[in-house]
Amino acid sequence: MDIRRAVPADAAGMVAVRATVAPYLVRGVESTRRMLAEPAPGEDAAVFVAVTTDEPAARAEPAARAEPTARAEPAARAEAAARDEAARRAPAAGGALVAGGVLVATASAHRVATSAAGDLGGVAVLVRPDHRGRGIGAELLSAALDHLRGLGLRRARAFAQTGSVDFARRHGFEPSREVRFAGLSLRPAPAAPSPPAGVRLAPLTGWDPAEFFPPYRAAAADEPGDEPIDALDYAGWRFDVWDEVDLARDLSVVATVDGAVAAFTLVRRDGARIWSDMTATVPAYRGRGLAGLVKRAALHRAAGAGVAMAYTANDEANAPMLAVNRRLGYRRVAAQWSCLADLR
Repeated sequence: MDIRRAVPADAAGMVAVRATVAPYLVRGVESTRRMLAEPAPGEDAAVFVAVTTDEPAARAEPAARAEPTARAEPAARAEAAARDEAARRAPAAGGALVAGGVLVATASAHRVATSAAGDLGGVAVLVRPDHRGRGIGAELLSAALDHLRGLGLRRARAFAQTGSVDFARRHGFEPSREVRFAGLSLRPAPAAPSPPAGVRLAPLTGWDPAEFFPPYRAAAADEPGDEPIDALDYAGWRFDVWDEVDLARDLSVVATVDGAVAAFTLVRRDGARIWSDMTATVPAYRGRGLAGLVKRAALHRAAGAGVAMAYTANDEANAPMLAVNRRLGYRRVAAQWSCLADLR
């Protein structure tokens, strides 16, 4: 087993591992390759991979589960759809074959640059189910935490799937908040919404990022989480959000009132799947149902563009967006826990 720093050529293998471990996460090969080739400004990121030569190069299949019947609960059908769509995408990503063997796990570490506290780092570890219990995750996590300590950071945050919380605890993390992931089949297509008088809906295409950034920052400032988003700067936002390879401007929707941005939903696309990267309403326009309006419009546009599944995630305390997603028909497919550790 070789643990090493990731290179852009590892992107397809990383996507294949992600599709196996967390099929509801949406990030394509080109987006992953860019993340490796052009690290985000201010984040001081490092990405590690585990590569083995002890097995043939083959696409890793998601863990087998009982297939839900037509009468199964909506949540079970949504989870099955997520798993099936990820399995279809994995071959297009080239499987897990990389230089030197088969990529079976990944880890990343970065500075959380959106928090004014300045002492928090983020880590993520994904290990294929058939390679767990061999110490790979522990070795990758150690490399990631060492990177954060080298940056002088004092705290670390990791998002652990429910079944991995014990692993996180064994390595000094404590669960803090639940993040709920949900999926929605876009077949049949959601109906197009009718905006109320004075509200105009339009795709993100054509917007000037410098004009869009202030309302984005205002809408995101109070998003629930472990840390407030109180240090969002234009350069970092431009790289992470606006210039993101997967950002589908034609599917993202903006609601304006008298020409001012009132609400928006930004959509990332990878093939037949989309991810709600951010749905928010500027504080002055809240309470008018605009978040649900833009999201329904985006889902309608996505279905018309051939998208089959939509995914989203919300903090447990984000009651307004959880309610919006329930009304739109989203069903829970997974949960992760935000876990915090002291690095001192």
